Amino acid sequence: MKNFIEELKWRGMLAQVMPGAEELLQKEMVTAYLGTDPTADSLHIGHLCGIMMLRHLQRCGHKPIILVGGATGMIGDPSGKSQERNLLDADTLYHNQECIKKQVSKFLDFEAEGPNAAEMVNNYDWMKDFTFLDFARTVGKHITVNYMMAKDSVQKRLNGEARDGLSFTEFTYQLLQGYDFLHLYQTKNCKMQLGGNDQWGNMTTGTELIRRTLGNDQEAYALTCPLITKADGKKFGKTESGNIWLDRKRTSPYKFYQFWLNVSDDDAEKYIKIFTSLEKDVIDALIEEHKQDPGRRVLQKRLAQEVTVMVHSQEDYDMAVEASGILFGKSTKEGLEKLDEQTFLDVFDGVPSFTIAKDQLGQGIIEVLTAVAPVNEEQKDKVIFPSKGECRKMIQGGGVSLNKEKVSDLNQVVTEADLIDGKYLLAQRGKKNYYLITVK
Repeated sequence: MKNFIEELKWRGMLAQVMPGAEELLQKEMVTAYLGTDPTADSLHIGHLCGIMMLRHLQRCGHKPIILVGGATGMIGDPSGKSQERNLLDADTLYHNQECIKKQVSKFLDFEAEGPNAAEMVNNYDWMKDFTFLDFARTVGKHITVNYMMAKDSVQKRLNGEARDGLSFTEFTYQLLQGYDFLHLYQTKNCKMQLGGNDQWGNMTTGTELIRRTLGNDQEAYALTCPLITKADGKKFGKTESGNIWLDRKRTSPYKFYQFWLNVSDDDAEKYIKIFTSLEKDVIDALIEEHKQDPGRRVLQKRLAQEVTVMVHSQEDYDMAVEASGILFGKSTKEGLEKLDEQTFLDVFDGVPSFTIAKDQLGQGIIEVLTAVAPVNEEQKDKVIFPSKGECRKMIQGGGVSLNKEKVSDLNQVVTEADLIDGKYLLAQRGKKNYYLITVK
């Protein structure tokens, strides 16, 4: 059985761990949990480090539990936040939980035979009938206000980092999270909590509550992974358009693949250890190969492959690779037609866009390319060709393509059969100038 702590160390995934945790992990199969609040119907790649911790835990022979915070998600954790979250209703939380379980199933084995099959639990199940008086008596009396006030997450909010101070609701969050640990300790023999390093304060409240409630000899431990950043110090997983989500409806597999493909060399070396299950000797060999010829981007390509296949599928990865070659490679019309509509639009996101009316089909290529209208005001001065003469001249010089096929006939007619996904034409002027035409 692999040593879980050693696995996390060489991967750069260990920030803090309580004394005694490593000895416990080597002594027995340990049940450990990680919590996530179902504030959206998808996880994003900022959650992936924690999920990968659970994956490595299970691969090392231990039992992972993913806790969806149906109850705590109704409140919001103050850790690292400058203002209180919006509260979600029960139906939304349930929907989000089901979506998250489906995503996590790609990382953890819920069907494993044996004692270390993964489990998902929802703290709403044990909190929904827990009265305020129960809470005050069972939890509140064991943890002092002084102890709670000393937490960094509370101090930061009280010392001016929050616009509206800290509500009582949020102040009690660490007790609710602590009670989750106590409940799982008693009902699932769960002795360890995993999480991001910003959760250390809440997690140690849980171990403290277990010891104060059940006795100082109880084995309860916390272990955190570092908060992942980019080489330039900026937040990992954010782009100009927002989070990179695991749900294909929020972030297409093509954009997901492109995110990993375009990370820096330094980040690729760090991320391939954290976000894949590749063994150390394989990763060391890839790093060495990459250093021999960084221009080939060996690390980025393998990283993008491993994560895209794990989160989406081999087919989605293959499509993303094919789509990536369209702008720069020798793709064909058949290659364009293989792409789903969202991937097609993502590939050509940002290229000048035009429209033509459907009744303009049936005309010659020159008429179509000079009759298009800019799709918005910002592009009102843009044209594909300023005149029919220039278009004719460029076709004669072999510089015009429609749907990746070179136009050689000046009288070529554009018909519905030329449309991609029944509504798009892709015009190309020279090697690098693309124009997306939508037929309405």
